[in-house]
Amino acid sequence: MMVFGLIALIAGAASALMFASIVSGALISLVLFYLAPLPLMVAAIGWGPLYASLGGIAAAIGLGAIFGLPYCLAFAVTVALPAWWLGHLVLLGRHVENTTSATAVAAPAEPDIEWYPVGRILLWIAGFAALTTIAALLTLGSDAETITGTLRRGLMRILRAADPQASGEADQFIDALIHIAPAAAAIVSMMTLTLNLWLSAKVTATSGRLRRPWPDLKTAQLPAMTLAVLCIALAFCFTSGLLAIVAQIATAALMMAYALTGFAVLHTLTLALKSRAFWLSSTYAVVLVFGWPVIAMVILGLADAVFGVRERFLRNRQPPPLPTS
Repeated sequence: MMVFGLIALIAGAASALMFASIVSGALISLVLFYLAPLPLMVAAIGWGPLYASLGGIAAAIGLGAIFGLPYCLAFAVTVALPAWWLGHLVLLGRHVENTTSATAVAAPAEPDIEWYPVGRILLWIAGFAALTTIAALLTLGSDAETITGTLRRGLMRILRAADPQASGEADQFIDALIHIAPAAAAIVSMMTLTLNLWLSAKVTATSGRLRRPWPDLKTAQLPAMTLAVLCIALAFCFTSGLLAIVAQIATAALMMAYALTGFAVLHTLTLALKSRAFWLSSTYAVVLVFGWPVIAMVILGLADAVFGVRERFLRNRQPPPLPTS
């Protein structure tokens, strides 16, 4: 019992310190802030979701006592809740009976475990990214005009501090930033949550505490209904007010989910290439450096969802059946 409490409190304390480091204003604190869910996710995957829940509650209470209720709620919604639930999903599985032939009935086969699909975990990550981004925007105001006005004043202060002689062109630049800021925040949240979950799984796998086999990430596939939800969110982007902002956030998060499945498709389509490592590393480098080529991955992920690109490719790679005599 003492070990249980110690592990949970250490994970919660580390996560809370990383989250609170943003107060310092140092550049490295931004990295620590985005990696704040990592200790709790390691605890959830390596020891169990109960460890993450206890550590998250203790950390949220501590932050609330030191910095006030807003920090407590922000940590609980953006760090503790996703870390606990995603860690729970990673370890979620169900027993599936093995199918045995009629000749192999001497001993009963032990049931296999069907683990929670990676694609559905991606969908949950997109949901958390949208939720945390919407919650952050609602702290700025309860309607679109108030939110955009607060964003404008904040960006103007930053711009004036950097360049006191900012001209009218700066206003156009700020207007553009205000329009893309909600979607950009959702994309950043989506990518950081995905990175935290991948890192925590790698840490627990390296330490030998990962209680499920490492999934084949090339097979990651979003549920079929995701495409319909994306179309609905995309349609609402052309409305106005707060609904349009929420739709833009949801669309951006789902697009990034399809971008990640696009990378999975790319890993599948390059299986036959001798220089596969070069092409994959080059693609990742181009996307990380320039950013906008991720659109190609979104298109590839959507194409796979509509046309089954991976399934067709793998079917064509299978050897032809042997002729029957």
